[in-house]
Amino acid sequence: MKKGVGLSVGASFLFALLYYYATLLRPLEGTEIFAWRVLLGFPVLAIFITRLKRWGEVGLMIRRMFGDIRYMVLQVICAILFGLQMWVFVWAPLHGKALEVSMGYFLLPLMMVLTGRVFYKEQLSTLQRIAVALAFVGVLHELLRTYSFSWATALVAFGYPPYFVIRRYLKVGSLSSLFFDFGFLMIPAFYILYTQDISVAQKFGEYARLYWQVPVFGAISALALLGYLTASRLLPLGLFGILGYVEPVLLFWVAFLLLGEPVQSHEWYTYIPIWLAVLLVAVEGFLAWRREQRSKGAAK
Repeated sequence: MKKGVGLSVGASFLFALLYYYATLLRPLEGTEIFAWRVLLGFPVLAIFITRLKRWGEVGLMIRRMFGDIRYMVLQVICAILFGLQMWVFVWAPLHGKALEVSMGYFLLPLMMVLTGRVFYKEQLSTLQRIAVALAFVGVLHELLRTYSFSWATALVAFGYPPYFVIRRYLKVGSLSSLFFDFGFLMIPAFYILYTQDISVAQKFGEYARLYWQVPVFGAISALALLGYLTASRLLPLGLFGILGYVEPVLLFWVAFLLLGEPVQSHEWYTYIPIWLAVLLVAVEGFLAWRREQRSKGAAK
């Protein structure tokens, strides 16, 4: 349990570090950084699958894809949805959108609650209903203030739920599904690097620091992903979900303190209701996990 908590929190800190580290890779653009993240992450996943002896599961998915074109299409759609999230994560800090993306991660748990209600007829508890109402207040304030809603926030908040819905429909393991997400994304990653106006060799030759900065970026990304995946295997699902709220908090403070993105006084009326909503969902998750642990203890 302690190891799982440490790995989950450590992964959140590494993802936050990755958020800031992307800005150190200039003159690389966000799209190039995304491509390197895919290329460097794919072999790490392969090593992890080898250590866990999951190639049989991967082989089963390959046979299903070649036997059912609809299954393959859904896998490709998942890879596209996942790729968009990976791209915006490294693109946003370079283009002044880091706070907007962190807001998307704050809204994501609430969108998952609503997704469960709409698609799986899951009943909302009292705390969840209050949380959804608070989040609605924050979003409504933003709409009334600007008559719009950030596309970066919307991409994270509304982009992940269909990804998880399709994954649930396909009934595949998280590790093997990630392997195919990265595998399909290798094609656009190679294309992005091949079609740059300035070749990779020229850019690295002009900025020699990239020879070590890019591999370090890949190492941080790989360690964060491995820590996240390992924690998901070691922790109860409820506790793992609660610890997932650590990351958006860290992303916000990275954007606010390190990247210098300002929060205007009137914007706090958007942030505070959403933060309170997330806090309620986290508290409810913690209480549910505690009840589960007590019932297990009583059963023993």
